[in-house]
Amino acid sequence: MSQPLTTVAGISFRQPPPLCSFLFIIVLLVATFYTLHHPDATPPHLFSPNTHNSLTLRRLFLSSASNATVSSYLHSLTRHPHLAGTKPSLDTLNYVLTHFQSLRLDDTRVVEYEALLSYPTHISVTARFSNNTTVEFDLNDDVSSSSGVVTPYHAYSPSGSAQGTVVFVNRGEERDYRALEVIGVSVRGCLVLARKGETLGRGVVVKIAETKGALGVLIYDEKDGGALGGIERGTVMRGIGDPVSPGWPGVVGGEKLSLDDDRVSRRFPKIPSLPLSLHNAEIILASLGGARAPVEWRSGRVGSSQRVGPGRVVVNMTLQGEMKMKKIHNVVATIRGSEEPDRYVILGNHRDAWTYGAVDPNSGTSALLDIGRRFSLLLESGWRPRRTILLCSWDAEEFGMIGSTEWVEEHVLNLGASAVAYLNVDCAVQGSGFFAGATPQLDSVLVDALKLVQDPDDVTLTVEETFKSQNNNIERLSRVDSDFSGFLHHAGIPSIDMYYGADYPVYHTAFDSYDWMIRNADPLFHRHVAMGGIWGLLGIILADEPVLPFDYISYAEQLQAHRDAVSKLLEGKVSVDPLSVAIQEFSLVAKEVADEAKKLKEQAYSKYDVAVAAKRRELNDRMMLAERGFLDSEGIKGKEWFKHLVYGPAAEPESKLCFFPGIADAIATNSSDGSIKHEIWRVTRAIQRASKALKGGFT
Repeated sequence: MSQPLTTVAGISFRQPPPLCSFLFIIVLLVATFYTLHHPDATPPHLFSPNTHNSLTLRRLFLSSASNATVSSYLHSLTRHPHLAGTKPSLDTLNYVLTHFQSLRLDDTRVVEYEALLSYPTHISVTARFSNNTTVEFDLNDDVSSSSGVVTPYHAYSPSGSAQGTVVFVNRGEERDYRALEVIGVSVRGCLVLARKGETLGRGVVVKIAETKGALGVLIYDEKDGGALGGIERGTVMRGIGDPVSPGWPGVVGGEKLSLDDDRVSRRFPKIPSLPLSLHNAEIILASLGGARAPVEWRSGRVGSSQRVGPGRVVVNMTLQGEMKMKKIHNVVATIRGSEEPDRYVILGNHRDAWTYGAVDPNSGTSALLDIGRRFSLLLESGWRPRRTILLCSWDAEEFGMIGSTEWVEEHVLNLGASAVAYLNVDCAVQGSGFFAGATPQLDSVLVDALKLVQDPDDVTLTVEETFKSQNNNIERLSRVDSDFSGFLHHAGIPSIDMYYGADYPVYHTAFDSYDWMIRNADPLFHRHVAMGGIWGLLGIILADEPVLPFDYISYAEQLQAHRDAVSKLLEGKVSVDPLSVAIQEFSLVAKEVADEAKKLKEQAYSKYDVAVAAKRRELNDRMMLAERGFLDSEGIKGKEWFKHLVYGPAAEPESKLCFFPGIADAIATNSSDGSIKHEIWRVTRAIQRASKALKGGFT
């Protein structure tokens, strides 16, 4: 039997199944009746802690989803561009703030910081061809001149002009420059043209070009908005967080370094860079002379006839920009825990966007707002989580994860002592297919949540069944591209990052709009609802389960796989025995903890016992704190702010491992055996610290 449809913004949505809606209404009526007849009493706890009631709660949470409501949130959030630090961004701030306040959660507040942000004032790119004709390229991708969409640019690129012949450098990786050397091409004194790759961020592409003597960098994307002709904006700042308060929070009135301080200036490139449309890039590519492109470059739109330059065209690129101190605003809403209010499960998404932000990030924002609404309904029905839940809306992520990083730096000690997990969703919906990254102890709880949520593209399957059938793996979080970075890489908080769709063609362009979303990525908002269901369930499970559902046996197995990969790469030149011993010890402790957790889970729903509760709390703390053991106070060489020695960003672009960043960098730079051995020992000590934290007590 088909369900009735509701229409919002011209789109029809199916309502929740009648039985689920009926059950939820009954629960609310019971709570309301009790409150009216016992106004001075505490409402009955309809979800007392037992397995049956936990399952009922989760079903009620899922049944309260509404495609139409999520659509209305996204429609409101994306009415206009809302770049961080601009006046329109305050409208989205107020929208999110008002929404959370209307839910009457325990607390909703705005947390302000001051940060150095970067904006363009004038940009131009002109080309003079061999026939003496000159073309000034159109650098806008927005059809409306009055929309307020910022001109495509690279934040923190230095102001100035650069002029010269052009060399095509493929993806701009070190190996691409080596390929150019083989055919006798140098980029020194030239502009370079690079196409966006899969492995290097734009900031690293600019940094490598700078070291090769290039005068400036132009970057284009072959996907480039599909047929729309979009241009990808982005940041080229090195590192994350406010650049003038490196390592400490940029609180209002706090210490700020000057721009000429080396700790600040080294965060910015020395040569200018700009994004270019595919159309404009192809005009330049077609005019290049010189040698033919190496065979390994011939893919996509680069064919066998492509020349790499230099010669036959001279390009002038000019960028005038301004650095401004701006106030940025995080919103933090709190649902206080009933039994462990000093333990925190944190759900986070950023709010700011380069343009309209329908995918990035407000598909995630709309899901977070709906989770808040659904949590509010559960609270009205008598539920209260065991642990405190924080719903966080970060600002200025696009400039380098600034809002979340400043908050982490301000609260790093409290987070280390009391944060259970951080659950991040940036782009909730980019397209089809569920993808996730996580620290390994959270793999099993993530899979458990996926088993409870209906697949948005096949109603006969769960998300877990589809995920498994597509042979998708849960990734590891060594990348630095969203707000989980500060939590995991700096503070050592177990983390998850999730999204629907591997990629999308309007990334950071003026076409990332509500209209594009309903025409392409999620017309009926089924994927938004699925993501909200997974995200919210993870929050409920981690906040409610008496014994934290952490699986450190999974972590031990992953560490062993990482050790094997390092051993294979080293080919016996350096011993990995210290790692082997440490991982074996960690594995034994993980099995002991799993047995202990199993016993305490069996006692969790029996009559309350003070001694059992104390043991449970102590075990939970050990499991929570174990991830902090992987942090090292010295950090990763070359990226010292990043402290995690298992999952952190390698400093070297050519590192072949996506784990053990210190070891990966030492191998990539052909360091001495002694240096590699030292990095192996650093990771060994980190695993030993994690083992001791997990085991508890003192030796």
